[in-house]
Amino acid sequence: MIILASNSPRRRELLQLTGLEYIVRVADCDETSIHTDPEKMAMEIALKKANAVSADETDIVIGADTIVVIDGKALGKPKDREDAKAMLRALSGRAHSVYTGVCVRNKGEDHCFCSKTDVKLYDLDEDTIEWYVSTGEPMDKAGSYGIQGKGALLVEKIDGDYYNVVGLPIARVNQKLRELIGC
Repeated sequence: MIILASNSPRRRELLQLTGLEYIVRVADCDETSIHTDPEKMAMEIALKKANAVSADETDIVIGADTIVVIDGKALGKPKDREDAKAMLRALSGRAHSVYTGVCVRNKGEDHCFCSKTDVKLYDLDEDTIEWYVSTGEPMDKAGSYGIQGKGALLVEKIDGDYYNVVGLPIARVNQKLRELIGC
């Protein structure tokens, strides 16, 4: 059985693309990291999520975590509307990096990797930031925007895997799953 250790509807939708049967078990764990390197941080949290979900040794568990980084600082989910606005101001007109760490646990072995995508937002004026925050969309997103929703209107360009920014580098996950289950 494949278990997705995530409550993210976006990750669920992406995993459906594989055509593989899976179930969801929400990981309840501490999402802090001892690392300052964003790749290590994302993979450590993904590993924590995979380990937090109870499964037997024959199950495959997928944990993932997405981090937005600008000027060496990791931006998580906003605490409130003002925090969301501050993050959007920081990202406005600038390139930043999105890291998604993935841990696929199979038969007691952890297969962890991280994908990176560079994103540049347009210059955002205060009216645009206010409008976007008023949609509520930024409130559960790392970096305070969702590229797959209204946040797409803010994005000037990306370099890398679009689905990584959504929250799961699904092609790479699919390759790892197919390798592990032998199909």
